[in-house]
Amino acid sequence: MPNDSFIRLEGVAKRWGDSVGVEHVDLEVERGEFVVLLGPSGCGKSTTLRLIAGLESPSAGRIWIDGKDVTGLPPAQRGLSMVFQSYALFPHLDVAENIIFGLKVRRIPKAQRRERLAEALHLTGLEGLEARRPSELSGGQRQRVALARAIVAGHPLCMMDEPLSNLDAKLRHSVRQDIRSLQRSLGMTVVYVTHDQTEAMGMADRIVLLKDGRIEQVGSPAELYQAPATAFAATFVGSPPMSLMAVDALPDSLRPSGQGAPVGRVGVRPEHLVIGPADSRHLPAIVENYEFLGAETLVYLDCGGTPVIARIPGVAEFAAGETVGVGWDPEHAHLFDAVSGRRINSAGGGAGETDDRRNVTHAAGRLASM
Repeated sequence: MPNDSFIRLEGVAKRWGDSVGVEHVDLEVERGEFVVLLGPSGCGKSTTLRLIAGLESPSAGRIWIDGKDVTGLPPAQRGLSMVFQSYALFPHLDVAENIIFGLKVRRIPKAQRRERLAEALHLTGLEGLEARRPSELSGGQRQRVALARAIVAGHPLCMMDEPLSNLDAKLRHSVRQDIRSLQRSLGMTVVYVTHDQTEAMGMADRIVLLKDGRIEQVGSPAELYQAPATAFAATFVGSPPMSLMAVDALPDSLRPSGQGAPVGRVGVRPEHLVIGPADSRHLPAIVENYEFLGAETLVYLDCGGTPVIARIPGVAEFAAGETVGVGWDPEHAHLFDAVSGRRINSAGGGAGETDDRRNVTHAAGRLASM
C-alpha cells in the first residue's frame, strides 16, 4: 500500500527475456523534491524514469503517484510532463505555438492558454522570441522552449531524461541553473536522469545512484560524497574521483588496524591526499602529470600501477617521472570490505557508524608531520 510519498516504487522490475533493465527497485520521492537518477550507461536510470512515466510497463512491482496506483495507466493519465534529450519541437510552428500545442490538444480555453503562455515565457526568459521558429533559436533557447512547454502543462510532476546532453558546457551550466530555479519557484516534483555526476551534485535534493539495474545508494549529494556506501559509489561520485588503494600495498603507517571485517581497499578523496617525501611512512608514487587550474593543481600519480589523483591548493609544480610519497590523515580514509566492496566506515566516523567503526582510522595513528 502507498504511504504519504508523492511517488512510490515497490519491488519494481523490468525484464526483456534474459535481459534485465532494473530489478528490485524500491524508491520514494517526496512532493516538491528534485531527485536525480544517476549512473553509467546501461545502469537502468532511463528505464526507471520510463517506468514512472508509463512509457514502459513493469515486469513486476507497483508504482504509485500522488496516492494513486498508476502501474497500468498510460502516461496521459499519470498527471506528468516530460522533457527529453531531443527538444521534440515542431519545426513549422513558432515558439508560442510549440509551447501551447499540448494545451490546444487538451482544448484548454484560449484565455487560459494566453495566461499560461505569458507566465512560461517570463519564467524561461523567452519573452520577445514568441514568433521565431526552432531553426532560428540556439540550443539553449530550444531547450527552454521544451521547458516552457512542460511548465504550461500545469502538472505537479516533471520527468527529465538527459535534457542537457545536446548543449555545450557553458550552456549546460546556465540551463542547469534555470531548471533548478524553475523547479523551486513552481514547487514541481522533478525526476531527472543524467550520467553526469557534476549535474547530479549541483541540482539534486537527493541522488539515486544505480548500477547494473539496482539501486546502489540513495542520499543527498553531500551524503554520497562524504559517506559512499560502496567502492563503486566512491569512485563514481566526485570529480576527480576518490582514489582506491589496496591495503596490501600500503606502508604500515597507513594501514587500518583493529578492524573486524577484512579491509580490501582504502579510499581517499583528492583534496585529502598530501604529497611528501618518498620514505617508509608514505606510499611511494611516480608523478605522471599535473594540471594547474588556477585555485588548485591536480597531480596525477602512479602508485605501483594504481592511478591516484591529488588536489593541491594553489600552484604546485612537479617533474614528470619524479618519485614522491603520498599520505593522508587517517580520519579522511574510507575503508571498503574486501569481498562485498561495501563501506566499512565513513571518513571521520560518519553518522550511523558504531563506535568500533568510528575508531578504526584512529587505530592506524596519524601521519608524522611531513
